[in-house]
Amino acid sequence: MELRVDGRTAFAATGGRARDPSIPDVVLLHGAGMDHTAWTLQARYLAHHGRNVLALDLPGHGRSQGAPLGSIADMAGWVLRALDAVGSDAAALAGHSMGALVALATAAAAPGRVRGLALLGAAASMPVHPDLLEAARAGDHAAIDLVAYWGFGRRAQLGGAQAPGTWMLGGGIRLLERDARGALATDLAACAAHGDALAHAASVACPALVVSGAQDRMTPPRGGRALAAAIPGARFVEIPACGHMMTIEQPDLALDAMKEVL
Repeated sequence: MELRVDGRTAFAATGGRARDPSIPDVVLLHGAGMDHTAWTLQARYLAHHGRNVLALDLPGHGRSQGAPLGSIADMAGWVLRALDAVGSDAAALAGHSMGALVALATAAAAPGRVRGLALLGAAASMPVHPDLLEAARAGDHAAIDLVAYWGFGRRAQLGGAQAPGTWMLGGGIRLLERDARGALATDLAACAAHGDALAHAASVACPALVVSGAQDRMTPPRGGRALAAAIPGARFVEIPACGHMMTIEQPDLALDAMKEVL
C-alpha cells in the first residue's frame, strides 16, 4: 500500500491483505540498504493470522520516495508519522539489524504507541569498520559483497533455502545492488553513530524479545544477550545454524520467536 508521509509517497507491504482498523497493527522494519522484501514470509503469515501488517520501506529505500534519513532518531520519528498516516494509534514493532535500532528508538520516543517489540539481529552497539563505510560511500561493490557474505551464515552460503528455487546469498546481493540513492552508506553511518540504544532499552515499557543467530558475525549472540539484559523483562532467543539474515535463512524459526510479542 502507498501512504503519504512528510509530503512524499511511502510504501508498506501488507502481506496480501488490506488493513482492517479493528485488528492489531504490526510494523516490520528492514535493515541497512534493504527494503520490505526482507520480511516477505513473515509478513504474509502475520497478515493471514489476525494482524495488519505494515512492512515499511524507509525513505530512500525500495518504493519509498525521498533521500535516506541520516540518523536512527530521524527514522524513528518517520515511523511514528507513518503510523499517523494510516490512522494507527499503537502497533507492535519488529526490526531487523538497523531496523531493530529504529524500533527500539521508536518505543523509547513514544512508549504508549508500542505494544510489543521484537529485535532481530540486534546489539546495543553496531560499529562499522571504516573500510566498509568508505567502500559504501564510494559506491564500491566490495561493500555489497562484504555485507552479503558477512550477513549470511555458513549454511546459507551453500544453499538450503526453505523457499524452493531461491538463492539466499545471490538474492541478498541483488537487493543491495538496487540501491540507487546511497542508502547503504547512509544507513551504515547511522548505525555506527548511534549511541543511545542502552538508554532506549532501559525505557522500554512493553513486552520485548531479542533474537540472535548462533552464527551471526555482524551482531553476535553475546551482543543480543547484553541488549536483552538491558530491557526490563525482555527474553532472549538464539536460533541455531543461522547467521545475521535470520528472516531469510530461518524464516519459520524467526517467525515462531516473533509471535510471542507481536
